[in-house]
Amino acid sequence: MENNRLWWLRIPIAFFLILGLMEFFIDSGNKLAILEYPMAQAFMLFILLLIIAIELILAAIENVMFQTLSEEGKERYLAAKNEKWEWEWGKRTYSKLLGSKPMEAEGEIILDHNYDGIRELDNKLPPWWVYMFYASIIFGVAYMVRFHVFNDYDQVMEYEQEVAAAQLEIEEYKKTAKDMVDVNTVELLTDASDLSAGQAIFETNCVACHMADGGGGIGPNLTDANWILGGGIKNVFHTISEGGRDGKGMVAWKQNLKPLEMAQVASYVLTFEGTTPANPKEPQGDIWVDDNTGLQGAEGD
Repeated sequence: MENNRLWWLRIPIAFFLILGLMEFFIDSGNKLAILEYPMAQAFMLFILLLIIAIELILAAIENVMFQTLSEEGKERYLAAKNEKWEWEWGKRTYSKLLGSKPMEAEGEIILDHNYDGIRELDNKLPPWWVYMFYASIIFGVAYMVRFHVFNDYDQVMEYEQEVAAAQLEIEEYKKTAKDMVDVNTVELLTDASDLSAGQAIFETNCVACHMADGGGGIGPNLTDANWILGGGIKNVFHTISEGGRDGKGMVAWKQNLKPLEMAQVASYVLTFEGTTPANPKEPQGDIWVDDNTGLQGAEGD
């Protein structure tokens, strides 16, 4: 039996359809789940083998059923299977839009002009071209009325509106994009993963001046309520980013740490307040009262 089944098309379509569904439902961040998780690779390999097995089983069943037919039935089955499918409505629509006459009817539209045996046909414009021409006229009239009669928005106004909308989208994105925070948008991080990352940064870069328990050494005590340049997440983030007092404060870390890392370590520093260090340094600065005034903190010594 001649096998013209489109197995070579169905197998990749089914495989990539299931792959797409898997990628849609499995959250793997910016990477593909099939590359990130070995189990996903094993699953898709199983799916591929299963699809191939199903195709082989269907082919075997079809062959067995074919062998049970009579000779006449086999001929009818093969004729039906080899019959090409045609989209009748599409063919009729295409012929109507084209508007051309068949070759046997060209005698009806032939002109008397004769150029060295070359005859000219009086074909009408294709309906699809005529419809597009009418549509362009309607569009032109509507455009003229809208923008030249009623003076709707112009290109400058449209540009300004799109820029304003884009700016709003950027601001909304910044609120949720941790790595794009700045001193105005930073918020206190409380997730264990963020605090753990902040602790690692603090123990790598800050313990030499502030001690591991925040009690202070070269730098001030971080466990009391006093702050030299103001407390709160915004002030602490600003101090880490821009550095301390000129000439005697800590260096600016904005060249070494990413915004997210500064937000993490600032949030971790604030967890020291109220704890009891082994050798606390005397308080420096004034007691900080969070009055939601951003960077306006207490004046330091």
